[in-house]
Amino acid sequence: MNFQQQQESLRAVVAVPTTPFGPDGGIDEAAYQRVIRRLIEGGIRTVTPNGNTGEFYALAPAEAKAVTRLGLEAADPDTTVMVGVGHDVASAREAARDAQAAGAAMIMVHQPVHPYVSVDGWIEYHRAIASDVPELGVVLYVRNETIPGSAFARLGESCPNVIGVKYAVPNPARFAAVAADAGAGRFTWVAGLAELHAPGYFAVGATGFTSGLANVDPSTSLRLFHALDDRDHDVVTEIWHRVRPFEELRAANASANNVSVVKEALCQLGICARDIRPPSSLLSTELRVKVTEILELWGLLP
Repeated sequence: MNFQQQQESLRAVVAVPTTPFGPDGGIDEAAYQRVIRRLIEGGIRTVTPNGNTGEFYALAPAEAKAVTRLGLEAADPDTTVMVGVGHDVASAREAARDAQAAGAAMIMVHQPVHPYVSVDGWIEYHRAIASDVPELGVVLYVRNETIPGSAFARLGESCPNVIGVKYAVPNPARFAAVAADAGAGRFTWVAGLAELHAPGYFAVGATGFTSGLANVDPSTSLRLFHALDDRDHDVVTEIWHRVRPFEELRAANASANNVSVVKEALCQLGICARDIRPPSSLLSTELRVKVTEILELWGLLP
């Protein structure tokens, strides 16, 4: 895929598969590939192994490398696999090279986890990673609202392979300003806060959105994307109300149960176990019942 084709693959539901764990606490490889194939069979064309819904920060480096391999093995030739990388620069560069060697089309660079982030340092962090894999498309995952549009423009000038941004600041007005200042059309912008925020971001320039919900109900995520793409406000509103209870469960308490809710739903559907690693935790009995009620309302349980 060339960079233009890769950018086109971001104008979509960009699903972030969860990472199932087995009884021994390690990655359940069969279940992980089952999650990937279910997404693809449900119509999803772009997936991100080692994303936050995949508990990237709870995986050891060897496990993240295994997830990359498993995701690529499970994908078909028409699926775009964008592998999450991050941590320190050296680790991110090594993971990017591993993803390239394994056959990934793109990488997504997780937001730098550091208490002190300067704009110049942010640019250099991403430049160091992107320049190490010039043939790979690079997508930036941005949760820091202090990064100005001019920083994206500067990075884009030095790294042609930086082609997209997953923007996850809960402020559509800020997003619109950043995207405009980054340079019209230079990057493909993906709404990084999933279905609940996608309508606001599409209104001001996003052309795709990320989704953890797609693990559970890919058809609904795809319906929302097509409605947004078609500017069908009535259908967008209908789907937004449908997914709101599920997504609000995930977003509660600063997204403490973001992944736990998805895994609980998949467990109830018989896809994988609900096990999750600290600092996340299993849902309470009360919240498990709420997940059941939502799945029943959606007609996903027998």
